[in-house]
Order: sequence, then C-alpha cells, then structure tokens
Amino acid sequence: MRVLSLVFAVLVTLGAPESGRAELRISDLDVYLNDHDVTVHVVVLGALPPTFNEGLESGVPAHLRFTVELWQYNRLWPNRLVTTRVVERTVEYNVVTKEYKIAALKGETRPAYVTRDLRDAARVLAELRGLKLMASGQLDPNEVFFVRVVAESALRGENTFVTRMAGTAEQVERRSDYRTILRAE
Repeated sequence: MRVLSLVFAVLVTLGAPESGRAELRISDLDVYLNDHDVTVHVVVLGALPPTFNEGLESGVPAHLRFTVELWQYNRLWPNRLVTTRVVERTVEYNVVTKEYKIAALKGETRPAYVTRDLRDAARVLAELRGLKLMASGQLDPNEVFFVRVVAESALRGENTFVTRMAGTAEQVERRSDYRTILRAE
C-alpha cells in the first residue's frame, strides 16, 4: 500500500505543469442552433507551445485535432451522443524557404495556407470557424443539447501519456452551455 501511494505521488508530481509553460486551452466556444444548421466556432490558445519550437523548426510537423461532439442532455439517464466531427490540421516548417504550411488532413476541405510568420501560422491552425455539425431539422425541438470539444496538439500527431509527459503533446476539453432549438420569447 505504501509503495502505491509513493508511485501515485511521483506521478502527480511529474504530471504537474511546468511553471511558465503555455498550456493548451479553448478560449472561445460558440454554438449556434438556428433554423438550418448546428454550427460551432472554436478558438484554441497555445496550439503551438514553446516546447514544439525546436521540433517544428527541424522539420517535424505539428498536428492539431478537434473532436466536436453534439450531445443530447438527459436528466436521469446518461447523455446521448448525437453526432461527432473530427477536424485535423497540420503545420509544417520548410527549412529551405522558411515558410510554415498549414494543411487540412481530415474533416474539412480547404486549400493549404502558407506564411512566414509563426504567430500567423498558429492563428490559422487554431481557429475552427463555421463547422456545421448537422441540420437542426433532425433534432427534437423539445430536447436540450450541448457541445463538447476536445482539442489535441502534438508533434508528429502522437498524443499519448508519454508524449504529454515529455511536453510534445497537450490535450484539453470544454463543454458548451445547454441549448435548445425552441425560442424563448
């Protein structure tokens, strides 16, 4: 028993974030339930933390994956997952041209964006605007819904316990407020 408590204390100490390290966080999560679609806007801060700089400038790509889920709230039973969308993007640094290229890997079709500024690359990588989850006509107007977003940032796209401990991957989750299709007048 004493060994288990010692192992737990070591893991908690190692898992504590370093001071001064920029952590991944979702700053904006906007959900729109209108007459046509369920639309989500998400902005992530810290998508390219300073711990990624050495690997990124060496040509190692960084990935950002958004997992956006629409849930139906149930008061007495477990919540029901209605739909899920995964959007994955990558940023690669070209050492020869000194340019950052942001490309969509999964979940969206958009042209590649090229810039020489790291801050601009981080902004384009971390903004998910106008993601349409589903038609609002498919939802029951009397039910209550919420959106859950999980953002994962990692070098080479490897997000495991070991890579998070090494500082080459981060993960964050956020839930929206409860929403309903019916209008309150």
